[in-house]
Amino acid sequence: MRLVVCFLSLLTVFGPAECGNVLVWFTEGSHWINLKIVLEALIDRGHDVTVLVPGTSLYMKAKDSDRFTYQPFNVSMDEQEMRDFIEEFLYFSVYEMDELNLLQIQKKVLEFTSKLQDMSIAYCDGVLKSPELMDKLRNGKFEVVLTDPIYQCSDIVAEELNVPLVYTFRLSIANVAERLCGQLPAPPSYVPGVMSKLTDKMSFTERIINMLFYLSQDFFATIAWRKFDTYYSEYLGRPTTYCEMMGKADIWLIRTYWDFEFPRPFLPNFKYVGGLHCRPAKPLPEDMEEFAQSSGDDGIVVFTLGSLVDKMPKEISNKIASALAQIPQKVLWRYGGEKPDTLGENTRIYKWIPQNDLLGHPKTKAFITHGGTNGIYEAIYHAVPMVGIPLFGDQPDNLVHMKARGAALVIDNIKTMEPQDLVDKLNTVINDPSYKENAMRLSRIHHDRPVKPLDESVFWIEFVMRNKGAKHLRVESHNLTWYQYHCLDVFAFLITILTVVLYDMEEFVQSSADDGIVIFTLGSLVDRMPKKISNKIASALAQIPQKTTLKQQSQDLVDGLNAVINDPSYKENAMRLSKIHHDRPIKPLDESVFWIEFVMRNKGAKHLRVEAHNLTWLPVPLSGCVRFFHHYPDCSPLRLL
Repeated sequence: MRLVVCFLSLLTVFGPAECGNVLVWFTEGSHWINLKIVLEALIDRGHDVTVLVPGTSLYMKAKDSDRFTYQPFNVSMDEQEMRDFIEEFLYFSVYEMDELNLLQIQKKVLEFTSKLQDMSIAYCDGVLKSPELMDKLRNGKFEVVLTDPIYQCSDIVAEELNVPLVYTFRLSIANVAERLCGQLPAPPSYVPGVMSKLTDKMSFTERIINMLFYLSQDFFATIAWRKFDTYYSEYLGRPTTYCEMMGKADIWLIRTYWDFEFPRPFLPNFKYVGGLHCRPAKPLPEDMEEFAQSSGDDGIVVFTLGSLVDKMPKEISNKIASALAQIPQKVLWRYGGEKPDTLGENTRIYKWIPQNDLLGHPKTKAFITHGGTNGIYEAIYHAVPMVGIPLFGDQPDNLVHMKARGAALVIDNIKTMEPQDLVDKLNTVINDPSYKENAMRLSRIHHDRPVKPLDESVFWIEFVMRNKGAKHLRVESHNLTWYQYHCLDVFAFLITILTVVLYDMEEFVQSSADDGIVIFTLGSLVDRMPKKISNKIASALAQIPQKTTLKQQSQDLVDGLNAVINDPSYKENAMRLSKIHHDRPIKPLDESVFWIEFVMRNKGAKHLRVEAHNLTWLPVPLSGCVRFFHHYPDCSPLRLL
């Protein structure tokens, strides 16, 4: 059967698929939901997928699919402990955080971080400290480790198995992992830190805030990672850090795209694959379809605050229900709590809704969302304007992006929200055509790609399997110190040399006395001339009383023909480069034509143009400060406070 699947996979968009073995590190929640989509696609391509799953997991259950091979491992915690942690974190994020000052918030966050680290180390121990399991994995002939790195140690497993590592995830706060470990450039002058709630168009004050946000998150990440630095060093038996090991990943598949992200510098081993879970809408269940059709020309509104928030204080649910009762649209509300007293006849409550299918329904006029990435991408995919009610995490930041794009309005605080606030914002996004137009523009950008996001994800995973990694895409900055990264040693050397040369030249000029000097050059294009001519010129110059400075360059001609013919390494490297050249998701000529046609279809590509074009030179180098404090956290101003 597997041979049949492999044969059929030859007909797919990327041509031949060499069926291989994929090892997947444990993850949770929406991370698992997104990762599972990629795994299903890999299985469709004929690959065998083995998923490491702990005995205690809220979302990963072996019964979910018989297409995966589940490899269980033991952990020293129970399911209730995990549920209590999540509920405590959600309650703090939604209902307590606004009542605390910055130091109290940071203290609480560090407490949660410490608990999460203990959980992560328990998962690490369950795999790495099980000799039987590690032997089984070593004998599994895996060709790649795939992970969403919310839990650590997948990088250790990849190193122990000597196979490439691929990350697939959405973000880390302030992109600390992507920047400090993956070396992704992020000038704070125009790249807002993730979860800073800033855009790429920042005032001077906002740039200060962004800079301090980067510095503070780098500082706290450095502190938080020390526990893993110790764990990694002890397990591997050599000094290392979590960030160093994470930086060895061959490919970073980031679940975002330029329809959502502000333009920014990028790296060749980072790939934007946002919206890989999106798909065309399917028909609705019969009762939902009847309810939607009964809305007439007014249409429907889809409302959900995500799978993690099934209940809320009755005061808040009553406010929301009261607001929804005042709009002419029919409302489908996903909610698992007690029925509000103010629920209108136009509103139906469901414990579950087919969100993607509802957003793709022609009657849908607006989407009320908490700002989760999956929901936002489905709204972009189907061109639905949004009203955001962010609760925690990256949700406020996500909605800032949508508001800046003109596709959403935001209610900043659900606790202080009044019914009229929700009514006004819903009426605006539904009745002001600019919101629908902007949502349609984002949708066009989302769909207008040379390769679909799921196909691109599969391509790069298979790429590292075919090529035993992707080290040629990994920038050399991984191996540089902070002063080498910013060429400070080069500047110091050049300034020294320039000082010496100018001093020496000044002495030469002064030695000419009253006769002066002659400067002689035939331009930068004439670096060499026949010796007979140069001798004539030198003879002439020798007969004048002036001192002469002569610009001339020479270059030795080295015959390396025998070396490249007789040394097989040159041919091997040429073949390797040729293989890389041919192994692309889209041919270079086709890609050139695609992007030319893209700007024709979309009247340009301003959404890909970085804000640095509108800045003076002074703010841009600020990124050096961030990198300095990463290498020397003890020098951080935050450490000195």
